[in-house]
Amino acid sequence: MREYIYLGGAIAAEVTGTAALKFSDGFANVVPSLVVVLGYVGSFYLLSLTLQELPIGLVYATWSAVGIVAAALLGVVVFDEPVDVAGVVGMALIVGGVVVLNVFSDAYSPAH
Repeated sequence: MREYIYLGGAIAAEVTGTAALKFSDGFANVVPSLVVVLGYVGSFYLLSLTLQELPIGLVYATWSAVGIVAAALLGVVVFDEPVDVAGVVGMALIVGGVVVLNVFSDAYSPAH
């Protein structure tokens, strides 16, 4: 169970770093730039802890998919970026693929 907490932390740190990247203005703003670096370093550290217990395919698919969807939602809510039907369908397909890997795939089960 601890590995999933690490994975959640890795996702949160990566999304935080990505949001800060938008605020950094090309690394011209110091504080958001530091948040970017700390977010990505923290994300990769927690990801490395997750990989000690779970298969890389499962971890990377989950980390990247949830990060993509979270960043897109953050763009809509925080940065007032547009979203259309194709974007929503694409995000649903990404989430669906990760659910299939996590729930139905024996090859990517935590026991392997």
